Amino acid sequence: EVQLVESGGGLVQPGGSLNLSCAASGFSFSDYAMAWVRQDPGKDLEWVSSIGTGGFHRVYADSVKGRFTISRDDSKNTMYLQLNSLKTEDTAMYFCGKPSSQRGFNCVNGYCYYGQGTQVTVSS
Repeated sequence: EVQLVESGGGLVQPGGSLNLSCAASGFSFSDYAMAWVRQDPGKDLEWVSSIGTGGFHRVYADSVKGRFTISRDDSKNTMYLQLNSLKTEDTAMYFCGKPSSQRGFNCVNGYCYYGQGTQVTVSS
């Protein structure tokens, strides 16, 4: 069974930083590209960033480019997202996503999330 467990969220002031983690199990993590997605209540699920196998081919949404950094440690089956220079509009529940052909409320841009997410709130 695929398990993706996100952690590291919290309340931070604008301009602050957070480091999110995603612990994966139930599949061969190193064989898959992975992604971070986010959702604020009342808004659509938004793709944030993706990372290819081996840590290559990192892609970012324009809204976070230059501020967020995605990485992975295949020895730990863990993916990370470093969030810097946070803005109020970054407030959302953040999820890690695994590639999937499924379509549903938990899927965007070919990635689906299966965990509970970690809340990031940016507020002064």
